[in-house]
Amino acid sequence: MKKTNAMRILEKENISYKVKAYDVDENNLDAVHVAKSANINIDLVYKTIVMINENKEIFVFCLPAEFDISLKKARFLTSSNKIELLKLDMLKKVTGYIRGGCSPLGMIKQYKTFISDFALLEDEIYVSAGVRGLQLIVNPKDLANCIGASFEEII
Repeated sequence: MKKTNAMRILEKENISYKVKAYDVDENNLDAVHVAKSANINIDLVYKTIVMINENKEIFVFCLPAEFDISLKKARFLTSSNKIELLKLDMLKKVTGYIRGGCSPLGMIKQYKTFISDFALLEDEIYVSAGVRGLQLIVNPKDLANCIGASFEEII
C-alpha cells in the first residue's frame, strides 16, 4: 500500500495508527456509506468538512459521520458572521484533496481545525487517509495534537 501524506505526517510525529481499506462507490462517497461498506461502527467514522467565512478564511471541522455541523456553533467558534461549506470545485485547490478523500492531516495549508468533542469519548476514531478507499484509525487526542486542533461542541 502506498503511503499518503497523512500517514507520513503521523509517522513523522511518532503517532501510531492503523489503516482500514474499503471499496469505493463513486456514486456514494459520504461518510455514512463508508462506515457501512467498511463494516465500521458509524460512531467512530469522522468526516472532514471544510468551510469558508465572509472574510474568505478557511476552517476545518471533523465530526461523526451521521451528524451535521451546527452553523450557529461554527460561526461562534470562528468568530464569523457568515460561514458556509467550501464549494466542491474549490476543495482540491484549497486542501489538495478531493471529495471522499479529504483528510484533516496533510492539507496544502494547516487551517484552524475543530474536532467534535464526541471524539473524546473514544480511544480511536477513523478519518480519511487522504485518498478514497483508505481510512486512518487514530487516537483523537493524538490527532488533535498533531494538527493543533481543539475539541469543541460543533453538532
